[in-house]
Amino acid sequence: MASTFEVLAEGRRREILDLLRSGERPVGDLVEELSMSQPAVSKHLKVLRDAGLVEVRHDAQRRWYRLRPAPLTEIDAWLEPYRDLWRSRLDALEAHLDTMD
Repeated sequence: MASTFEVLAEGRRREILDLLRSGERPVGDLVEELSMSQPAVSKHLKVLRDAGLVEVRHDAQRRWYRLRPAPLTEIDAWLEPYRDLWRSRLDALEAHLDTMD
């Protein structure tokens, strides 16, 4: 099974997750928004589903997909030390700018 990082390395998969942030959507909407073929979108959705990043709900002939943000905590945890670094650098910049007044 691929890691969350590996799955999200593909730009189209990130685009799919961006579209699903606003809520559940049927495959047809994703195909239209992404201007991709239905088989290509379905292939990406399968990878996202296998990674636990999306889940599917069947409604008659339609499949509705929604975001599962829990696996993104792996990425959030990895980024936390970098956020601290950015904050400290921004604080230093702010202090420097304050001395220029």
